[in-house]
Amino acid sequence: MRTHSKETQETLTADLALDILKEGNERFVNNLKANRNLLQQVNDTSAGQFPFATILSCMDSRTSAELIFDQGLGDIFSIRIAGNVLNEDILGSMEYATKVVGTKIVLVLGHTKCGAIIGACNHVELGNLTGLLKKISPAMILEESTSSNRDGSNPDFVNNVTRINVQLTIERIRKESPIIAGLEEEQKLKIVGGVYDVDNGKVNFF
Repeated sequence: MRTHSKETQETLTADLALDILKEGNERFVNNLKANRNLLQQVNDTSAGQFPFATILSCMDSRTSAELIFDQGLGDIFSIRIAGNVLNEDILGSMEYATKVVGTKIVLVLGHTKCGAIIGACNHVELGNLTGLLKKISPAMILEESTSSNRDGSNPDFVNNVTRINVQLTIERIRKESPIIAGLEEEQKLKIVGGVYDVDNGKVNFF
């Protein structure tokens, strides 16, 4: 499988970009890999890059976007931070990826058993980590289905907060970046969410 060129990137629709991610994850779950020559992709991307997707995911060692979506060099912009939270620098990176380079999809990807989400649910405070975990607090507040054991020991609470955190991040992208929101309104890209299951490798999109 060859890496994307300017021509192939431009011909992709947002729907096709989403399909590529879904098909890649399906290969990953079934322990299959597309046939790629990575050294050839090094050569193919040496003069430029034309990725089709921008993925904001957690820094968790189990959630490498290139692996779980079976993608190669030059295929995706991978932005990784604990708890897949959003800040101004990440938003600027997304604007570069979408408006300047032309990716067709922005995926916000959470995952089960996320240490950052669990830490936030347990109100952990530790140096600079404290401020990062507080960015997850709005999702905890909006989680209204859990009446007891609202902490990191309750898997249902943690899973609900994980999903809400992804949804809130998507809402913030639209609200805080008129550039990306405009591209979505023009149907030049999709903004989608998903949660990766660390138990089976599957991404559940929503």
